[in-house]
Amino acid sequence: MLINLSWAEDPKPAVVYRKETIVDFEGLEIEGELLKPMGSVIRERKKAPFNPLIQLRTDFNDEIKQTVIEIK
Repeated sequence: MLINLSWAEDPKPAVVYRKETIVDFEGLEIEGELLKPMGSVIRERKKAPFNPLIQLRTDFNDEIKQTVIEIK
C-alpha cells in the first residue's frame, strides 16, 4: 500500500496573473552616454548606371503620316 502512494502525482499549482501591471518611472533618473559605431553608415544604395541596349522612341509622327498617305 505504501508503494501505491509513491506513484501518485502532485496536483499542479494554479497560477493566477494580475490583469494589469502598473510601472511608475516618475522618480527614475537615468544617466549614461550615447555610443555610436565608428565609421559611416550607408543609408541608400545608388542605382547602377548602364547603357540600355534598346532605344525607346517617343515620336512616331513620321510613320503615322506615311500610313495615312498609303491608305489614301
